[in-house]
Amino acid sequence: MARLWRKIKKTGRVAEPAPPKSSSAVKVGELVGSVQLRHVDAGSCNGCEVEIASAFGPVYDAERYGARLVASPRHADALVVTGPVTRNMEVALRRTFEAVPEPRLVVALGDCARNCGVFAGAYGVAGAVGDVVPVDVEVPGCPPRPEEIVAALRDLTGR
Repeated sequence: MARLWRKIKKTGRVAEPAPPKSSSAVKVGELVGSVQLRHVDAGSCNGCEVEIASAFGPVYDAERYGARLVASPRHADALVVTGPVTRNMEVALRRTFEAVPEPRLVVALGDCARNCGVFAGAYGVAGAVGDVVPVDVEVPGCPPRPEEIVAALRDLTGR
């Protein structure tokens, strides 16, 4: 302890300075440590929501890999979007995407989010998530299993 105290008194700092911030956008796998997620239901049947709840439940516990659900897009690093984007949710999804601070990622969770699934061509559907906002990660399945959701989130956090 005395040696550490001498170092502090001598240099005025304990650790090295932080590396300079990169101006480039975050790529998948570069979010080392943790990622804060905001979930957006753009018009799903709620099958994916049940699996998200299981992925964050005590059995699969996605939080141990650094993924955490947050209540506000302003606190999020990424959006998890489920369901095809309905006409009623198109503007809301764009506004939520714009509210997430940059650099931001979008995860299209489930077949409906990826390509509209069984709702393709329906009157009330504006399109897939990728038609409204740029998508970085896609998780296939109808609905995707909790293991697949956790694996995708682990790819985001690098853990």
